[in-house]
Amino acid sequence: MLSYRHGFHAGNYADVLKHAILLQVIELMQKKDKPFVYIDTHSGAGGYSLKDEFAQKTGEYKDGIGRLWNRTDLPVSLAFYVEAVRHFNEGNENGGDDLEWYPGSPAFVDMHLRDNDRMVLHELHGTDFELLNEYFETARQVQVTKWDGLSGLLANVPPLERRGVVLIDPSYEIKTDYDAVADSIIKAYRKFATGVYLLWYPVVNRAQTEGMLDKLKQSGIRRQLRIEQAIKPDSDEFGMTAAGLWVINPPWQLDTLASEMLEYLHPLLNVDGGNVRVEWEVGE
Repeated sequence: MLSYRHGFHAGNYADVLKHAILLQVIELMQKKDKPFVYIDTHSGAGGYSLKDEFAQKTGEYKDGIGRLWNRTDLPVSLAFYVEAVRHFNEGNENGGDDLEWYPGSPAFVDMHLRDNDRMVLHELHGTDFELLNEYFETARQVQVTKWDGLSGLLANVPPLERRGVVLIDPSYEIKTDYDAVADSIIKAYRKFATGVYLLWYPVVNRAQTEGMLDKLKQSGIRRQLRIEQAIKPDSDEFGMTAAGLWVINPPWQLDTLASEMLEYLHPLLNVDGGNVRVEWEVGE
């Protein structure tokens, strides 16, 4: 599991949806003055160079953030996301005009963190932990730990703020990740039922992914929303055909915003016969 490096995939189509939705959740949470905590179970590094060997080897960002970079017709929600990526690139030689860096999830949140909000970040990969820790070295509102994120999640809920956003974004490199993730979310929910939980999931083997999601659907937890983008049909061949976010307790209007995003993204990023889904899998 610790061999996984997100740098290979930074800025791809799955990142576009994940981070655009994450930013909307943060913005919706901040409509109330009360503080909240952001808990990230698999934080990765603070940011990723799109010019290094990882990104250049796959070039996945070119078919993700690269396709949005110079668009002038973005809906407000996606324009907000692209502006955050531009802000992250402002230190480049040509300012934010050149796409050379891509922020990790904690960096996206950090750009919009208020003085009374805080973050708890977990990362086990030695190199990524050091980079993440260095990135947030002077940030008093941020706690960076080299600890298993699922165990860290259970240790940090319920938070003192009684408001929280949790992002669970594991590598899924081993099959047991699927069950472990679902079990941890159910346990965390029992301790902190009002938190907003965002589970990122890939579709490589559809049956395996749906098994994890079915466990959540059958858990008795209410208000579960699926937001999924497939760029090609499900296949038994190697590779990810779709990715999505499974959201428990989504803020009001997130489903509408997600539909708006995917209506724009689908024709832009679709490869071959994919589809999109914004569905309430479990209602009130």
